[in-house]
Amino acid sequence: MHTDWIISFDTAYLSGIAWRLGSAAILGGLIGIEREWARKAAGLRTHMTVSVASAAFVLTVIDIGGVAADVSRVIQGIAAGIGFLGAGTILKKSSEEEIQGLTTAATIFLTAAVGAAAGAGRVGIAIVCVIAAWLILTILAGVERVMKRR
Repeated sequence: MHTDWIISFDTAYLSGIAWRLGSAAILGGLIGIEREWARKAAGLRTHMTVSVASAAFVLTVIDIGGVAADVSRVIQGIAAGIGFLGAGTILKKSSEEEIQGLTTAATIFLTAAVGAAAGAGRVGIAIVCVIAAWLILTILAGVERVMKRR
């Protein structure tokens, strides 16, 4: 009987993939939660999806035996491509000289980087990025409000 089509399940391999993708989802979600609390259009699900997608792109290249140059090209593609998604979140109000959505676009860009780092197995980098994002988005938001009042 020919059984080449049967997939063997390597639990160590699958748990490694689950760790990287799960880390990407959770860390992207942490940025998304802040955006939800700030009542922004791109929130939890958007940020989680961007992070997991970025991780999956990087993981796929690594999994097929890609070298550092291949991973670098994938990350460059993610950075370029995510710019279009971020651009869609930026709105210029016609009645005022005000632009909205720049911070959300920036968080989507950062979330892609978080996912790419997690996908490459550099979860520590991803964690530090999320901590930095939270500090920027929460503490500096208060500083901005004080500055606008002056």
